[in-house]
Amino acid sequence: MNNPNSSSTSIKKDKGIRVYPTEVGTQSFGRLQIHCVTPNMIPIEGATVRISSPAQPTEVIEELTTNVSGITPEIELPAPSIDYSLEPSVVQPYSEYNIFCMQPDYTPVSISNMQVLADTTAIQDATMRESDDPEAEGSLYVVGPHTLWGDYPPKIAEPEINPAAETGEIVLSRVVIPEFVIVHDGPPTDASAANHYVRFRDYIKNVASSEIYATWPEATIQANVLAILSFTLNRVFTEWYRNQGFNFTLTSSTAFDHKWIPGRNIFDNIGIIVDSLFVNYLSRPNIRQPILTQYCDGNRVQCPNWMTQWGSKDLGDQGYDAISILRNFYGSSIFINTAPQVSGVPASWPGQNLSIGASGDNVRMIQEQLNAIGKAYSQIPSVAVTGQYNEQTADAVRAFQSIFNMPVTGVVDFPTWYRISGIYVAVTRIAEG
Repeated sequence: MNNPNSSSTSIKKDKGIRVYPTEVGTQSFGRLQIHCVTPNMIPIEGATVRISSPAQPTEVIEELTTNVSGITPEIELPAPSIDYSLEPSVVQPYSEYNIFCMQPDYTPVSISNMQVLADTTAIQDATMRESDDPEAEGSLYVVGPHTLWGDYPPKIAEPEINPAAETGEIVLSRVVIPEFVIVHDGPPTDASAANHYVRFRDYIKNVASSEIYATWPEATIQANVLAILSFTLNRVFTEWYRNQGFNFTLTSSTAFDHKWIPGRNIFDNIGIIVDSLFVNYLSRPNIRQPILTQYCDGNRVQCPNWMTQWGSKDLGDQGYDAISILRNFYGSSIFINTAPQVSGVPASWPGQNLSIGASGDNVRMIQEQLNAIGKAYSQIPSVAVTGQYNEQTADAVRAFQSIFNMPVTGVVDFPTWYRISGIYVAVTRIAEG
């Protein structure tokens, strides 16, 4: 997605561009777009973004400027051939770049080793905090290797159903989608590791982008996202760590949970899939809690009766849909369930799309929310709050969808409803410290 109000100054220098291996001798490319925002999702206009190679970090290969929505143009960057991410390979299947974001009124952000895959779009958020001190120390994130490429400990096996008697009373009566999870960035007993408050959907997008490749079949990505969702919601529902005396929801250790990497980029197709599935989890008959759906890569580590990531990719290649992939590994009794409640939003999904001709309180609410968001994102046109879904409302929805990397339809479907709600809550919330 290119943004006409952004600017790009190409400073490509031969010695700053790394050429990655390909199968046929032609260079492959991935796409990258950077979003500069405050912790409350307020866009930062006029931020300078410099991109370099980790091998030559002082050589700037692209310099971009964010537009009024805090977004840079989408650019292409060299990446290894897509083939290296479609089967286990001895070649790293993604390229790495360093990102440096600065704007005089905000603390800078540096991100090292962000990942670009061929034929996909990487979305890099840079969260910047207001500051009137030009010497203020900024944020530095060093992105670790993807779990399918790097060396991480395998999952320690657990029962897929958490026996309540072993961990204390399970206090939730039904599955609820939380607004935030608290992620302990290390093993559970590492008291020096930081705790991070992370929006639930952002957590799932981060984990999925860290643990599977965005180049895989859509059904494979859906199956893996459902497994990640179910595992995460099991931890939330059973209060697994709190019942052990800890003050967090999950860890970032692959031995205990999933790999979450602070500051890492996501991939736009994974983000779209998470937005469409985030209220779902996996169930078995007569079991209230989400299933603790564990998995392994299936290449370096084997795990009978669990899903293997490379095995799920092979089944996706064969045309299996997501639930068929999951049942192949977890058995025929597993099914997709839906949480009845989403926390932290003004109202739940009304159950049907809102489009031209719709009317009523739900339309009025969306119009009010879009106007509130539009105070921060001026590319979203103001709409009359009439409760009538007209072309003016559809235009505002299209502008919103374009800014937030969603399919641009002008229709408030399930993902758009919750994305509007989430951004509305963020931009109208009193600034967090």
